[in-house]
Amino acid sequence: MGSSSNKSYSVSEMIQQKSNKKLTHTTEKAIPWILFCIAGVSVLTTIGIVFTLIFETFEFFNRVSFFDFITGTEWFPFSIQNPSYGILPLISGTLKITGIAVLVAVPIGLASAIYLSEYATDRSRRFIKPILEILAGIPTIVYGFFALTFVTPVLKSMIPTLSIFNALSPGIVVGVMIIPMIASLSEDAMSSVPNSIREGALAIGATKFEVSMKVVLPAAVSGIVASVVLAISRAIGETMIVTVAAGATPNLTWDVTGSIQTMTAYIVQVSTGDAGYGTTIYYSIYAVGFTLFVFTLGMNLLAQYISKRFREEY
Repeated sequence: MGSSSNKSYSVSEMIQQKSNKKLTHTTEKAIPWILFCIAGVSVLTTIGIVFTLIFETFEFFNRVSFFDFITGTEWFPFSIQNPSYGILPLISGTLKITGIAVLVAVPIGLASAIYLSEYATDRSRRFIKPILEILAGIPTIVYGFFALTFVTPVLKSMIPTLSIFNALSPGIVVGVMIIPMIASLSEDAMSSVPNSIREGALAIGATKFEVSMKVVLPAAVSGIVASVVLAISRAIGETMIVTVAAGATPNLTWDVTGSIQTMTAYIVQVSTGDAGYGTTIYYSIYAVGFTLFVFTLGMNLLAQYISKRFREEY
């Protein structure tokens, strides 16, 4: 009787185990498809955005000459009698902001990365790096008002001719914003250089500074350059800082003390309701957006090329 009871229990247990195995097998087969669908959402979203830009941009070029758009030196889309759609003033404003940001961010970011990688103790690194990366979490609108209400008055006390809206102040603040990207990625690249290379250089009499600048920095150049290119791409696409602090005057000049307008700032201006749906001005934001997309895509592709071309394998 006891034997029969044990045998009955064993059979039911085997049935349950087989059922669990079937469920596990079904789950294992379903998971790849679920993950594929989730990954496909981002791909389809990207494709949708690109096609929207392309279709609406073509509509704009049905109304405005492509040659006039890429070579024109005047951007006055709101002019009633003779609107002008030359993109060069907006590109000029964008490049001015980006150039100033790079001049600020690259030296500070690389110096921070070298210190964290080569000089800082573990305790200092655990304290400094999170604080540095907090800069990346500050909303850009806060950066914009910081540039307008603090940085601009400070600069105006040193440069009396500086306008309230200018390229210098937001350029500096955009540079501060992208410092964490350069510092963090560059520090990761330098930290990946094997210690044996450092020890070999020190063994032949190199100083700590010489090891940092002549050994570690060249060995990590692919990651460093890629971080700089990605930071430049981020600066090109910055919106709220330049919208708040740079002004809305598209001028094709290299003067950084006057009001300018970037590509992103123009998109914000039109998107707030200054143009009706279906008008040429409305379609112009897609043309400007597509131009911005080409710039950022080119920078990202350049970063990937540099990373692969100069990568060191250890």
